[in-house]
Amino acid sequence: MNPSNSGKSIGNLSDFIKLDDKGLIVAVIQHVDTGQVLMVGYMNPESLEVTLREKKACFWSRSRKTLWLKGETSGNVLHVEEIRTDCDADALVLKCRPAGPTCHTNETSCFYRRVESDGTVVLDGDGVAPQ
Repeated sequence: MNPSNSGKSIGNLSDFIKLDDKGLIVAVIQHVDTGQVLMVGYMNPESLEVTLREKKACFWSRSRKTLWLKGETSGNVLHVEEIRTDCDADALVLKCRPAGPTCHTNETSCFYRRVESDGTVVLDGDGVAPQ
């Protein structure tokens, strides 16, 4: 990292990011302390605005075609501590502090299945998710 560029403003996020043809950007959710990837979601400009304002992760539900504030029914909110863009500005990483499990299966992470080198899939999470 070039220390002279650290903290230098290069524009507004809404003008900077590149949305896909559906008006969405992928958001990888990472635990702020452990670095564990918790989930992946999609955001549109409105959900990103809510996320920035509320400091809670809000997504665009592609299946329901509506905004989805993570934890609005379960209470398992993702408190956003930092947002980063990748070099192409077509993906985001949200570093979050989860309040409860992130996955709807009650696992800490949605990525509780590990793929072995032979292609076998094994459970490797908290042990609460169904197969």
